[in-house]
Amino acid sequence: MDGARIRRELWQSVIAAVIAGCAFVLVTCTPRVTELEKIEQTGTLRVATLNSPTSYFTGLGGEQGFDYDLAVGLAEDLGVELQVLVADSAEQALDWVDRGVAQVAAVGLVATEARAERFRFTQPLRSVRPQLVYRLGSGRPRTFAGVDEPVYVSRDSGHEEVLRTKLGEFPEVEVRAVDDHSEEDLLRMVADGSIRFTVAGSDLVAINRRYYPHLGVAFSIADETQLAWALSARGDGSLMEATNRHFTRVSETELAHIKDRYFGHLKRIGFVGAVTLATHVESRLPKYREAFEAEARAVGIDWRLLAAIGYQESHWNPKAVSPTGVRGLMQITRNTARFLGVENRLDPADSIRGAARYIRSLHNRIPDRIQEPDRTWMTLAAYNIGLGHLMDARVLTERLGSDPDRWVDVRSHLPYLTQKKWYKTLRHGYARGHEAVTYVGNIRTYYDMLVWITGSPEDQTENFGSEPEDDDGTPDADSPLLIDNPVI
Repeated sequence: MDGARIRRELWQSVIAAVIAGCAFVLVTCTPRVTELEKIEQTGTLRVATLNSPTSYFTGLGGEQGFDYDLAVGLAEDLGVELQVLVADSAEQALDWVDRGVAQVAAVGLVATEARAERFRFTQPLRSVRPQLVYRLGSGRPRTFAGVDEPVYVSRDSGHEEVLRTKLGEFPEVEVRAVDDHSEEDLLRMVADGSIRFTVAGSDLVAINRRYYPHLGVAFSIADETQLAWALSARGDGSLMEATNRHFTRVSETELAHIKDRYFGHLKRIGFVGAVTLATHVESRLPKYREAFEAEARAVGIDWRLLAAIGYQESHWNPKAVSPTGVRGLMQITRNTARFLGVENRLDPADSIRGAARYIRSLHNRIPDRIQEPDRTWMTLAAYNIGLGHLMDARVLTERLGSDPDRWVDVRSHLPYLTQKKWYKTLRHGYARGHEAVTYVGNIRTYYDMLVWITGSPEDQTENFGSEPEDDDGTPDADSPLLIDNPVI
């Protein structure tokens, strides 16, 4: 019995060892699913980004932005869908990546030492110069020795570390790093005199100097700072490798095109002078005047207003292509062209016809209680920035105690759409409200000049205030786009 028991226990031990060995083999030999494979299996790439002019925003042409365009290309390269998660701050975007809510922080980030401990950074995608910004007229410091008030910096920007390093020789300069204000917020505060100094990236400084003429650059506090995306350092690196491979495959020409789309226009002149306009009235307008008159008559607007929009959009150049990819004399987006049945955006007649119908459609969608000429100015703003963003500005205008039906009040609040404390409370988010203000002002100027050159509205009643033609369901014009006395 003892021998049988011993033999039985021995066989049980052998069997247990074999089972354990098989289990070990199964565990160790089963392929581990990588980060990249998980994304391919789910079919979705989750990207955290920011509502900002340099990363992601919704414009007239839909979703756009430097980081957004690159993220779209990466998702297409991986063969998966892109899911955009909009964070309130760069730190929140990084936190989402750290917790697995998102897989990539597609934001232009500075790879600080603190961030590098938690995240892997892609190869650099672009670079900026951190600049000390001051209010013109308050005295320009040439070095930190001339900085006699606190320097505010957004902790989100990543410039704090560089700033404190540079201030090693100037311990008397106070640095105030803030969590509740973005770089754009601080630039606005410098412009309005709330603070005197801030540090911001050269890209945002260039964008905002167009809106805030009191912003001045004292000096760059460092050479070019590289910006990149961030991924979790806890991953296996497969997604990082795939991301860098994608960026390596993106041609220099393609990357330069994307950069130019969002940053290349910052140093260009926004509009030409009166002399150039008068020259173009003689050399270019005659080619398209008949089309402007016919299409304006069809929808019941003054043809000079339609022509003024065309001049603002392209300087009456039918082959124009904007930094955001819209095309033609009237700069119609692909989606708008498809909706309006415009077959060829580069054909001047088609472009003018599509724009006229779209402007009429926008005008009809402005609330009926808004009277002229405010209704026209808001229509023009919607043509530039999108109807949703215009309505957001009206909501904000009313919320802050002003009249949402008056252009002068809405105009004052459109710039707030670039400020995080406001746009994050609105339905459509960030928008370049400053540009819409400039856009409408320019068109009003061009319109007034065209009326002066071609004759007053009363001299051309056949094109001013006529009932729109019933053409393919174009809505009636109970209140056509008229301007009796434009105010510049």
